[in-house]
Amino acid sequence: MSPITALEHWDIFYFYDQRKEYRNMGNLLKVLTCTDLEQEPNFFLDFENAQPTEAEREVWEKVDLVLKDARGILDELQAYKGAGQEIREAIQNPNDEALQKVAWVAVVPLVGKLKKFYQFSQRLEAALHSLLGALTSETYDNPTQNLEREQALAKQFAEILHFTLRFDELKMTNPAIQNDFSYYRRTLSRMRINNTPTEGEKEVNNELANRISLFYADATPMLKTLSDGTTKFVSENKNLPIENTTDCLSTMASVCKVMLETPEYRSRFTSEETVSFCLRVMVGVIILYDYVHPVGAFSKSSKIDMKGCIKVLRDQPPNSVEGLLNALRYTTKHLNDESTNKTIKSMLQQQ
Repeated sequence: MSPITALEHWDIFYFYDQRKEYRNMGNLLKVLTCTDLEQEPNFFLDFENAQPTEAEREVWEKVDLVLKDARGILDELQAYKGAGQEIREAIQNPNDEALQKVAWVAVVPLVGKLKKFYQFSQRLEAALHSLLGALTSETYDNPTQNLEREQALAKQFAEILHFTLRFDELKMTNPAIQNDFSYYRRTLSRMRINNTPTEGEKEVNNELANRISLFYADATPMLKTLSDGTTKFVSENKNLPIENTTDCLSTMASVCKVMLETPEYRSRFTSEETVSFCLRVMVGVIILYDYVHPVGAFSKSSKIDMKGCIKVLRDQPPNSVEGLLNALRYTTKHLNDESTNKTIKSMLQQQ
């Protein structure tokens, strides 16, 4: 081979190698920044078995205490029957003191439960702040690495979102909650006016009653707690770029979508419950992203593939995802902005 031919061969090889290197680097950057929605974060986040590393353990243990109580909160809320019958009889017979007492005795312990749920929302917000602090830290180069290397914390973040959407679904289908609390406040107010001993006030004083009332007045109180908590986290950590938080949320949404639509990943779920879990988490992070990001989840500049996420929801049995579709329809902040793609609106409006 002549020297010129050899040189030509070397140039061709070198050019090919460089091109391959640049292409690989380009693909890597696309994955890490999510600027190209065709190249999304592509790794399996083990929602079923992730265990904390030593680096994660301190935050993990703190959050674990909250999550252990979360299961009991959902059980109590699911079993919440209300005092509708007693309240109706008391209202229909305002002069029957015996019936007034029966209703009051029935309502007071229920208000104790509603207070417990409200106080738990404050603990949940604190746990969220701890997790966001870890998952948005600059320990790693990008949110994909944070989530991939701190899978136990990512799993806990997912469990908080799963709890939140489940709590709000149960709350929305149980009108007794607001009815009971409204009756409690009205009766308490009347007792004060009449100077009647108000033993029930030990349960909830007036100031706390106002805060609890605002909490339950919201259609999705736990989601509002998390949305406000995430916004507060961003405003309190001004040294941390907002992109650290929004990229963490968009990456989590993308990972959930990819796992749900990729047969190789989905086949690794050992339970169908994990599919429901993954769907709830995906919707939860979309809503948080929509509240925290300046232009929201539905804009062209959003790092979340909203069409892809809605398609994944639409591909599930309809009865299983209607609540999640409603969460996107009615609890997001930017869906009805003029900048929202009409196709996305149309996809969400389909029944």
